[in-house]
Amino acid sequence: MTAILERHKNESLRGRLCNWTTRTENRLYLEWFGVLMIPTLLAATSIFIIAFIAALPVIDGIREPILGSLLYENNIISGAIIPTSATIGLHFYPIWEVTSVYEWLYNDGPYELIVLHFLLGVACYMGCEWELSFLLGMRPWITVAYSASVAAATAIFLIYPIGQGSFSDGVAGVFEGSLFSAMHGSLVTSSLIRETTKNESANEGYRFGQEKETYNIVAAHGYFGRLIFQYASFNNSHSLHLFLASWPVVVDSQGRVINTWAYIINRANLGMEVMHERNAHNFPLDLAAIEALSTNG
Repeated sequence: MTAILERHKNESLRGRLCNWTTRTENRLYLEWFGVLMIPTLLAATSIFIIAFIAALPVIDGIREPILGSLLYENNIISGAIIPTSATIGLHFYPIWEVTSVYEWLYNDGPYELIVLHFLLGVACYMGCEWELSFLLGMRPWITVAYSASVAAATAIFLIYPIGQGSFSDGVAGVFEGSLFSAMHGSLVTSSLIRETTKNESANEGYRFGQEKETYNIVAAHGYFGRLIFQYASFNNSHSLHLFLASWPVVVDSQGRVINTWAYIINRANLGMEVMHERNAHNFPLDLAAIEALSTNG
């Protein structure tokens, strides 16, 4: 009898946990993808912060070790987590397969730990978007749009370092700008205010440059706030677009070059490339093609 009562108690507790996890009325919608997303993203974020501040020098073939952390005289732009492929190539390199933690740090094991946890976390976040949209009866365009960012993250942080054996400072910042733009575009598409009938395209009801709003920003970012937390969303379109403009995202149909932080980072990379190759007497072609600025006096 005691065993039966204990089993019913456990089943009731399990049922309450399942109901609480999948409730759409929660301020922070967790669900089953979130159970895996939260610990993986917390692990990736904490290791990234520690490594960005105090990572040891990382081996780079036969050359001198690469210094990527803030404690080794880098700043917020030049600092980076050096990819594992630059040191040991294409290998799964967990911490339990090394002889010492120092060896794991010297061969840049933290990069692989960060990237694998991060990619798993963002994939679970995409699952959260799909499940919440499904339960609310929404169209899956938010998940579809976000899947492009997940694919880009996989290519940038995993495939590119493996294939090239190198990495450029600032790529993560440029990727974040494209990620924010993709998320904003998907939210706008999913919350358009229809001005036409169901037999006409929704785009027919709008004109470029019109003063009247074309989408419901409260509904769009209310959905976004449920997925992350309340204060991560915007209720004002002006503050939202100011935030997006602060990231290195450029759209120019005329093909004109707009100097952004991405451009500045690229110039800094070329300069550091020259300083790194102390025995080389030639400059990169991009720098050599620029005229020296004349100074008066």
